[in-house]
Amino acid sequence: MSLPSTGQEPRWRRLPEERPRQLIDAALEVFGEHGLAGARLEDIAKRAGVSKGTIYLYFPNKEALFREMVRQKVIEEIEAAEQRLTDGTATEQLRRFMLGYWTFLRSPAFATIYRLVHGELHHFPDLAKFYSREVIERGIKLVGEIIRRGTRNGEFRDIDPTVAARMLGSIMLSHAVWCSRRSFFLHVAEETDEQCVDNIIDFYLHALRPDKAGADAGTSRT
Repeated sequence: MSLPSTGQEPRWRRLPEERPRQLIDAALEVFGEHGLAGARLEDIAKRAGVSKGTIYLYFPNKEALFREMVRQKVIEEIEAAEQRLTDGTATEQLRRFMLGYWTFLRSPAFATIYRLVHGELHHFPDLAKFYSREVIERGIKLVGEIIRRGTRNGEFRDIDPTVAARMLGSIMLSHAVWCSRRSFFLHVAEETDEQCVDNIIDFYLHALRPDKAGADAGTSRT
């Protein structure tokens, strides 16, 4: 006699090609609860509904699992932005980037990864180098290219694009952290996420605006 269908497939009956992402999602949960050092592969396997041996079919160790988690949850977002930010002016591209980046910064996945990066990666030098190269440097390069284009066509003032990109990252990241703890960071307690990112966009684009008065004064002196 067959059992009635519940409408959901058990985890262990999912297609094999779904397993890597299934394991990544489980790892994100377990890493968030126990940290990178404290997480065990058997706990991740149990959360995913598979045997511990199944993990080894896809990932040789916990570090490789972390790398793939970062690729799927963070690097794929950067790659999507690289493909998406090709149309419009540099100002429009930068505005779209900030809106998308803010949404990502306020996601549960990033909150977990941020805690791991800043709380534990100093114990894992190879992973720290990987995150710096594939996430931080790549993100700065993406924003820097937008700013460089804006400077060339006169939308933005003459500024070091790498420095400007770094400033943007620090502003947005700090505000995302503050908004995740509004009861503690009272200066954003009354602001919605939408108001907060709108304020960042307004401030940052204004800071990049060419100083026409200064340019005119320089021309007259010449």
